[in-house]
Amino acid sequence: MNMQSDHIETVDTTEHDEQEIVAHRTKETHPYPFSAIVGQADLKLALLLCVVHPGIGGVMVMGHRGTAKSTAVRALAALLPPIKAVSGCPYACSPDRAAGLCEQCQTQTTRKTNSRNSDAQSKLKTTTMPVPVVDLPLGATEDRVCGTVDIERALTQGVQAFAPGLLARANRGFLYIDEVNLLEDHLVDVLLDVAASGVNVVEREGISIRHPARFVLVGSGNPEEGDLRPQLLDRFGLHARITTITDVADRVEIVKRRQAYDHDPKAFAESWEKSQARLRRQIKAAQKRLPDVVLPDRVLYQIAELCVKLGIDGHRGELTISRTATSLAAFENHKEVELEDVRRVAVLSLRHRLRKDPLETQDDDVKIEQAVDEILQQG
Repeated sequence: MNMQSDHIETVDTTEHDEQEIVAHRTKETHPYPFSAIVGQADLKLALLLCVVHPGIGGVMVMGHRGTAKSTAVRALAALLPPIKAVSGCPYACSPDRAAGLCEQCQTQTTRKTNSRNSDAQSKLKTTTMPVPVVDLPLGATEDRVCGTVDIERALTQGVQAFAPGLLARANRGFLYIDEVNLLEDHLVDVLLDVAASGVNVVEREGISIRHPARFVLVGSGNPEEGDLRPQLLDRFGLHARITTITDVADRVEIVKRRQAYDHDPKAFAESWEKSQARLRRQIKAAQKRLPDVVLPDRVLYQIAELCVKLGIDGHRGELTISRTATSLAAFENHKEVELEDVRRVAVLSLRHRLRKDPLETQDDDVKIEQAVDEILQQG
């Protein structure tokens, strides 16, 4: 391995290769700005609302290839300010959230408490890090996703230790699954359970581990390659349907912006920094405002009536609309949820929860919009 490494280090690179390497590193440092994405209003709104209120339950994005699905996720993560984490923690625990600390951080806190440190929580060593964005490859095993026994330490030190998986890396960030409709169902089920509970539990080979795994789950796929099972699709909070933009002016603008970004990522990112900063402030203010937003009973009753009208199974429909509408109200600086907030998020929240009728000729979105007009107009 050392010989191979030496060979890689000493190989000559052409000027073209060096330029490609520099360009790649520059793009990693300056991701495509979220504000510069043309169109795709449903996708952008769904992602923003899930950032403001992670309890919504993530986003399922179905659409054509090359419609900025993965670009939007990475751009949004780059838009968010760095997070503060406990130094050395494999799960990037938040030092300000005592209830969500892992066992390792709880142990440190207990030691400080026993040493009569009245401000133990704030004395944990901290560091700052970017919001994590973790890609889950289709071929990943359950051990790779959830974590497993650290074989190297077991062989070299004779101890049982836990090797964290992708869920640990995604804590407090985004877990992005491209082509989620091709992922094995049992693995998707595990991911959705963890996303809902915020805790990953691993019990195998004599190890029992519980660690925080709170993340925004984003799955994307091409509808031509098949849909998720309805039971699994229902577990995603929102469903954004993305289509190829047909407006010629918008398509031209997409190409121009992408060319400008490819030519000089830094300059392009700087040209959008004012819009980025404005959106960043809006997100931060919405997160602070969210706990104080009121959902009136009259609005909640109409949300329930809407779900009954559409024959939505279970109660995730009401919960998702309530959380999403509250998030939208906070994002747009409303003190309480209004009917217009419900109207704007109803399709995103319910289009994947409708019962499938093979004889139905009416489009799901149209069906929901008609029910929204009927129920909300009565209110």
